[in-house]
Amino acid sequence: MNRVHMIIGSKMEIAVGIFMALIFFSALTISSNALDESKIFNVLNYGAKPGKNQESTMAFVRAWNAACNFNGKAVVLIPRGVYTLGETVFQGPCKSEIPITVQLQGTLHAVADVSAYSGKGWISFDEVSGLIFTGGGVIDGRGPSLWKYNDCDTNPNCVHLPASIYMTKVNNAKIKAINLINSMGFHMHITNSYLIRLHTLTITAPEDSPNTDGMHISKSNAIRVSRSVIKTGDDCISVGQGSTNVSINKITCGPGHGISVGSLGKVPNELDVKGLIVKNCTLLGTTNGIRIKTYPASDISRASGMHFEDIIMESVKNPVIIDQNYGLKSTKPSMVKISDVIYQNIRGTTISPVAVNLMCSSGVPCQNVHFNNINLHLKDETRVTAACANVRVLGYSGLQIPPPCISAATA
Repeated sequence: MNRVHMIIGSKMEIAVGIFMALIFFSALTISSNALDESKIFNVLNYGAKPGKNQESTMAFVRAWNAACNFNGKAVVLIPRGVYTLGETVFQGPCKSEIPITVQLQGTLHAVADVSAYSGKGWISFDEVSGLIFTGGGVIDGRGPSLWKYNDCDTNPNCVHLPASIYMTKVNNAKIKAINLINSMGFHMHITNSYLIRLHTLTITAPEDSPNTDGMHISKSNAIRVSRSVIKTGDDCISVGQGSTNVSINKITCGPGHGISVGSLGKVPNELDVKGLIVKNCTLLGTTNGIRIKTYPASDISRASGMHFEDIIMESVKNPVIIDQNYGLKSTKPSMVKISDVIYQNIRGTTISPVAVNLMCSSGVPCQNVHFNNINLHLKDETRVTAACANVRVLGYSGLQIPPPCISAATA
């Protein structure tokens, strides 16, 4: 099999896998008269009190439990108004096979007390099969009151503050038309889940807010994120261990740290990452563009089958970067093997003269990396360069700005 066929085959395997997963999303469509056809569980009828000074956590849980135990089409309605919630868990499994709709029309405010949270999430969905979360409302994590408790910049073993939305063991779900602002930790964390579609989201936090990733995905399969705007103080989207068949499309990112694979290799026995497509995205003033990052001295794992295509960079510091010595410094190399990576149609401007920076592991060098049509410039048209180490680039085609680099360790 020649090199071109290998590239096409790799792309087709990823695309077919994601396509087959996404055909199941048809079951999630919600008609314009869905509220009329459904049994409504209005949180006001379960004791919710609009207002910033009254907590409505248990009222929301009671409304959810009633909907979850209803054997039919159910809608949890959160009307206009401001509702203050502490740690809130929407627990499944539920009785009906029809997806539950959570219709958020109002604004949710987090209790601004770090001691009020015992888990990884502020609002959690756990073991839910069939969910539609929509409505155009706002989820305000009130992060500015709690970011002072974040010490992750100085403490590598820090405990992250709760994610605004934490989804675990959730299958067959659609999240759309929701506004998330100022999370305590991640805005969204999806883990151990399957068949999740997310689109038309807006996620916003200040550029200097700590660890406010727009979305972190781990140990999940068939996740599709599209048509969203993410402006945060950390990664717009981060793809962690155990993520397979993930599609990221039409995302506007910035400010923030870009779209990242990783960090990988921080904890023992991590699961592989396989099958990622990032397409049609725009990165604005981010510290990184498309990044793969792994820790040194890691256990053995793999990150493979990654395709980055049609990406626009505007004033991005590190447009294309692989960093396998991320975080804690160590003389032991990362053992996360990166392979089968395609960069295609990457264009725009950088604020760094090193526009492509591939620093791979000396223990397991990057393999089978391809570049097709790369066109990156400094705004003043100064010549840009590429740097690489421990990487085997199998193919350069089309325009190459910066010019290709040769890794001395693997040439």
